[in-house]
Amino acid sequence: MDGTHGTAGKAQVSSGNGPDGGAGEGTGPDGGWAGEAVAPRPPLTRGGPLRVGLIGYGLAGSVFHAPLVAATEGLRLHTVVTSRPERRREAQDAHPDLRAVAGTDELFAAANELDLVVIASPNRTHVPLARAALEAGLSVVVDKPLAATAAEARAVSALADERGLLLSAFQNRRWDNDFRTVARLVHQGALGDVQRFESRFERWRPRPKGGWRESGDPAEIGGLLYDLGSHLVDQALTLFGPVTSVYAECDVRRPGAEADDDTFLALTHASGVRSHLWASATTAQLGPRFRVLGSAAGYVKYGLDPQEAALRAGRRPGDGPGWGVEPESAWGRIGAGASPLEDPGEAVPTEPGDYPAYYADIERALRSGGPPPVTGAQAAATLAVLEAARRSATESRAVTPESP
Repeated sequence: MDGTHGTAGKAQVSSGNGPDGGAGEGTGPDGGWAGEAVAPRPPLTRGGPLRVGLIGYGLAGSVFHAPLVAATEGLRLHTVVTSRPERRREAQDAHPDLRAVAGTDELFAAANELDLVVIASPNRTHVPLARAALEAGLSVVVDKPLAATAAEARAVSALADERGLLLSAFQNRRWDNDFRTVARLVHQGALGDVQRFESRFERWRPRPKGGWRESGDPAEIGGLLYDLGSHLVDQALTLFGPVTSVYAECDVRRPGAEADDDTFLALTHASGVRSHLWASATTAQLGPRFRVLGSAAGYVKYGLDPQEAALRAGRRPGDGPGWGVEPESAWGRIGAGASPLEDPGEAVPTEPGDYPAYYADIERALRSGGPPPVTGAQAAATLAVLEAARRSATESRAVTPESP
């Protein structure tokens, strides 16, 4: 696993722009996880906004990447690649100044007109497209998961280092409002030493929606373990460091479903913290998004960060005040010694969500030659845990993640 760990239950701290907007929980002074060596890169020195090519204009491309890139000072959405004519029209309607093309050949043929490529296409294409972009001399952001395996992620990361180019995985949930709040509480010691970290992405979708994300074909890299599990594991590693043991249950429960739609992971961190993580489409009664238990207090938070819903509704960062802010009624609670029915505890103001910070950090990293907000090594560490989880679920036993 990449990185080192601090004292049990204490978040690792950096001077970089992390999930709490100041000190970055789980990151080292170089902007990577504590102890991680990040290869130096030459800075981009061209004047004017950096030009971004986006591959894929489905949910990830149209709802997340395109609006966030367009809202980032110093970046310009230059080209969108999508094979569907209607999506090319949608992209040009939403972003009139961009060029929309049908295939990646057209994008790479004009690589000298770009500074960065964002890959938001289906999971199976992530590695080949990332390699193609790097070989064309372009830095790359890849939507999670970066690859199917940690070995693939490390190989792509090594190629980026060899070429002196940036490679980053889009783990936007580090900038969720609730996770930023948890990171702040852990960093401040408000809970004492954290003993158990519970994190859930639960939904009630009794009927499969279909598509590659729910395909049972291993080549598609579908299922909730690699989809929402990528976020859950990344957050746990960001807060509490490397994992020594993984136990997992991955079930296919819905009629007609092919890929895992109900998953549970129990992680033992080298720091002593235990993380229990759920990703499910079959949860009839939704649990708290976070329950974090420490030696002094516990924190419970329900509901979801509002940024995805805002982006889906057409809102954009910068449209007005209040981006990523939730009402006081949604704040989590901190307390000790009583159930919420007896004593709900003290309300904790939720940090604003800040998805725009990811691409702002990407722009700074490109211009300075510094590390990106999420490194290839961090993506590989997350994938090592996900691979161990798959193996654990298959073999019905706890396993140790493979080291590089």
